[in-house]
Amino acid sequence: MPISPDKPLTVAISSTVLFDLTTSNDIYEDQGLEAYRRYQIAEEDAVLTPGEGFFLVEKLLNINKLLNKPKVEIILLSRNSADTGLRVFNSIRAHNLDITRAAFCSGQSPYRYINAFNCDLFLSSHAEDVRQALTQNVAAATLMGRSKSQPGAENEALKLAFDGDSVLFSDEAEMIYQTQGLEAFSESEVSKANRALGGGPFKAFLGALHKLQNEFPEGESPIRTALVTARGAPAHERVIRTLRAWDIRLDESLFLGGMDKTEFLRSFEADIFFDDHAAHCERAADHLPTGHVPHGIVNHE
Repeated sequence: MPISPDKPLTVAISSTVLFDLTTSNDIYEDQGLEAYRRYQIAEEDAVLTPGEGFFLVEKLLNINKLLNKPKVEIILLSRNSADTGLRVFNSIRAHNLDITRAAFCSGQSPYRYINAFNCDLFLSSHAEDVRQALTQNVAAATLMGRSKSQPGAENEALKLAFDGDSVLFSDEAEMIYQTQGLEAFSESEVSKANRALGGGPFKAFLGALHKLQNEFPEGESPIRTALVTARGAPAHERVIRTLRAWDIRLDESLFLGGMDKTEFLRSFEADIFFDDHAAHCERAADHLPTGHVPHGIVNHE
């Protein structure tokens, strides 16, 4: 069935990313499923505190208020049962989050419903669920890191930062770098500067974000995007020409030539950062929500 051109940007998120379920999960790990179930039912009126992805969700949903029309939808995908998930929905209501659709899968992975919901992005704390979502050609990341929140954050821009190779772009260039080294990588990128890179797992999501940005008058979009890549000159040209060929713009492009990304992400004030390198994600996660994208050659086992 074709997707409507008016389809909202649809982000699926797990309950463990939306809320802090550390205590509940500890009970599950230490005492088993029945103890977990009893605890969640006993506490179902106790409002859960925000998790790593909570404030990102708030900012996404705020776009609907700014546009006064439903251009963003958040879907809850959970390994809870509907019985234990009642606490999650009670907390959604208590925090005034406009989330109405959900799949509760009673311990099973919910990734199989991602395409049925027409999701553009899936965020989870379960790495295997994320890998399965990527196999369905949906942008997905394992979320880690600290919640980023400030007073009045709903009035601030939503800022998303992306690595390039293996995230926005395919890993074709990264494969040369990993197998042949920097010099071969640079030579290859210069020779292919006029040949667009293939799309990576987040190309379609970036395109959907770009479309959402265009809902606002020029210069007034509350969404800002940034490319934060280890590439530097002369490997920058192919990236610029690729984005031009895709007719997708990024608000900021940082070509760091191998420098650590963390301070640049802090300066950009990213609400979330997506990267395929686990080491980059671990460094950034001390400062902001970070999504590890287990895709490409560096994640091959």
